[in-house]
Amino acid sequence: MFSRRNFLKSAALTSVMVGAGKRLGARDRTPVPAKNNPIVVSTWDFGKVANAGAWNVLGNGGRALDAVEAGVKIAEADPSVQTVGYGGLPDRDGFVTLDASIMDENHNCGSVMCLEHIMHPISVARMIMEKTPHIALAGEGALQFALANGFTKMNLLTPASENDWKEWMKKARYIPEKNIENRLYSREDDPMPGGPENHDTIGMLALDAAGNLSGACTTSGLAYKIHGRVGDSPIIGAGLYVDNEAGAATSSGVGEEVMRIVGSHLVVEYMRSGLAPDMACKKTVERLIKINPEKCKTIQVGFLALSRNGAYGGYSIQPGFTYAVKSDRTEQIFKANSYYQ
Repeated sequence: MFSRRNFLKSAALTSVMVGAGKRLGARDRTPVPAKNNPIVVSTWDFGKVANAGAWNVLGNGGRALDAVEAGVKIAEADPSVQTVGYGGLPDRDGFVTLDASIMDENHNCGSVMCLEHIMHPISVARMIMEKTPHIALAGEGALQFALANGFTKMNLLTPASENDWKEWMKKARYIPEKNIENRLYSREDDPMPGGPENHDTIGMLALDAAGNLSGACTTSGLAYKIHGRVGDSPIIGAGLYVDNEAGAATSSGVGEEVMRIVGSHLVVEYMRSGLAPDMACKKTVERLIKINPEKCKTIQVGFLALSRNGAYGGYSIQPGFTYAVKSDRTEQIFKANSYYQ
């Protein structure tokens, strides 16, 4: 018999389900339980190969922190990926400078900024996290630390990237001089940050079988940038943020814009408030566009997020942002939704 009590129970259940539907995106309606269901996600198509490296750790019950380090090292060592590590496109003076950060489930984190001559800046970042009282080391100090701890110095500028840089120099109005005061820095000559060849940072997020999150982010930064430029990738809270109670997020694109709103931290806080990962990324992109709508018409920024329950999602300003997912049930590349279609 349909009593008033049953009616009230039914109404209450319907209300809860509708509220949950508003918070969850289409791909996130049935989040994977955290325990015993590891998953790894990473930015861009080349993240699929990196995810396979991370899965070698996660699939064997390993820690998320070890997985993300192992995964992004694959991209760092691949000379065909000209936006990360070895073979990365140089700054306008011809130097390959790398940025990276790493963060675990306990808010431990480390980063390197403007590091030269080391193939795996992510491993240097982890060593800073685990061996020093600091979070970030930069430039010559970061290199000294790496060499003192067993890393090998090498030339990161491959012939292909050097050739691309020389071709850029033919068209650029930038005039390199030995005396830095005589160098011409022109805003009009800055690299086009929205170009598809110029923003493919790899950010990776993982959830292990113990239900713990970790993340890593590594890049060679904007091609032909001013020497010494640091983007969002090594900035904890901007290019990467992990909170085991809420989720993890990373970014790719024009780092200057991400830093203005501490983007990855904002994504995580939106998830903490109850939004699904894709909606948290969407709200963060909308915040960027609200700040500078005209500039955002010509640049790309994308965010990728992973919740503490294993739900994932991404969103970007422009079409074209992709992310790769690997678990025991799927191995796939997804195209993120975007503000501009």
